[in-house]
Amino acid sequence: MGSHDPDPRGGDLHQGRVIVRGQLSSRGEPKRADYILYQKPGIPLAVVEAKDNTHSVSAGMQQALGYAETLDVPFAFSSNGDAFVFHDCTGQSDPVETEIALEDFPSAAKLWDRYCRWKGLKPRQQEVIAQPYHEQGPDKEPRYYQHTAINRTIEAIAKGQDRCLLVMATGTGKTFVAFQIIWRLWKAGVKKRILFLADRNILVDQTRVNDFKPSARR
Repeated sequence: MGSHDPDPRGGDLHQGRVIVRGQLSSRGEPKRADYILYQKPGIPLAVVEAKDNTHSVSAGMQQALGYAETLDVPFAFSSNGDAFVFHDCTGQSDPVETEIALEDFPSAAKLWDRYCRWKGLKPRQQEVIAQPYHEQGPDKEPRYYQHTAINRTIEAIAKGQDRCLLVMATGTGKTFVAFQIIWRLWKAGVKKRILFLADRNILVDQTRVNDFKPSARR
């Protein structure tokens, strides 16, 4: 991996919290990170918050840390175009926050190596975790919380955990999350046969022709 895979559009974290007042509801201000750096699509490593150079180099750090927490990533950067401030949440850096020159921005390989050492990932586990998502078009791009649920589950299974429980509210895409977990484990060769259960036949039928349709073609 020779370079970062940034999201050039920035990263939409959510469309804004739903605010309820009696019988009325409205959305709050949406959140959007300036740049998100990925090891691969769906596997974020770092957030970069960019300001112009009328601000200090660290002016965007609190925003970057907030976005990093939401996205479940360990590295945050702030920049004003003259330098970067790097915040390492993994505990591997002393001090935790340092200013670095533009030309010293860490490579994708270095950030991935730091990430894997932080997680304690062995080479085979890294292969499983880096297994790509199934791309189903821009209208089926996982939301940030779905990425977190999928990635944490894949990591746990790659490390040998054989029991996982995901608790998600109605309408948050549980079936889609289940499909992406199954797809990545299957393509990585971790699991050969996977049983999907539902409490009604109609739910199984809907799953087969909707979210699970790509696997049915295989």
